[in-house]
Amino acid sequence: MNGLEKIKLLDKIAIELQSSMTFSDIDNYFRGHGVPTQDSYPHNSKRSYAKDMLAMVDENKIFTIAGELGLVDASNLTDALQQVDVGFWKPGHFRLFLSHLASFKIQTSHLQTALRKFAISSFVAHEDIEPTKEWQNEIEAGLKTMDALAAILMPGFQESKWCDQEIGVAIGRDVLIIPIRKGLDPYGFIGKYQGIQANGKTIGEVAEAIFGTLVKSPKTKNKILLSLAGAVSNANSVEEAIEKISIFKTLEGIPISILDNLKQQVMENQHLIESKEFLRDFNSMLYKFNVQKLVVGKIKTETEWDDIPF
Repeated sequence: MNGLEKIKLLDKIAIELQSSMTFSDIDNYFRGHGVPTQDSYPHNSKRSYAKDMLAMVDENKIFTIAGELGLVDASNLTDALQQVDVGFWKPGHFRLFLSHLASFKIQTSHLQTALRKFAISSFVAHEDIEPTKEWQNEIEAGLKTMDALAAILMPGFQESKWCDQEIGVAIGRDVLIIPIRKGLDPYGFIGKYQGIQANGKTIGEVAEAIFGTLVKSPKTKNKILLSLAGAVSNANSVEEAIEKISIFKTLEGIPISILDNLKQQVMENQHLIESKEFLRDFNSMLYKFNVQKLVVGKIKTETEWDDIPF
């Protein structure tokens, strides 16, 4: 790995950690891997901190961490180096591979856009009789690093050797497969899945159904909730963060650890904690799950007021 490749990989790791962990979480994670930590880091940036600490360890340790985070296939050094340049996944978001026929690419692209609302980054694969070597590499990279696969089943899908092979890779990796029924029922090894009925539904309704499936599956629940939490704490606007909070409010059974971690991450986003509207909605969501509300600043108790001169 040359110097430029190392810089790119360190940045990808840092962005992933920034999206899902607090400073304390990063330190604990680093200590578990023998990565140095620093108590008095001069900058309040998790991304910069992670890069600086990781720059002090060897490449094998870097690839091990990148592999755990799903950024590379660290089982093979050559494959890992190839994965460094994969840039179609949005850092911190859930990675969903969309397998579909080329004739349905426009609708699939619209679905890709609709899924972003739920902190889902989608890779839109294309069925092509003779794909170029470069495009094949992209597809392989997506299949190696995906968190789940959604297959849009329609007449002709089963006959497509490329779509069928994508299903095979997902089965081999034991990732969640979500059949989306669009005129074709699940078949073969995925026949046991009922899937999502897409006929008569809007793109937004299909996206919501996919999100609901990810939240319910033990294979993906924790990852999708962490991605949604990261999208709140790293939101570019108050409106975007509130949108994600409204999604949290529709859910049930969110682990308390995820909500406590989200509180810590929100505390590090000055833009959010200065918004009364966001804090109102955020605390309303916490109340639903019996989690103590987020209080910004220090509030004196009644007994502390006793010694204040009148």
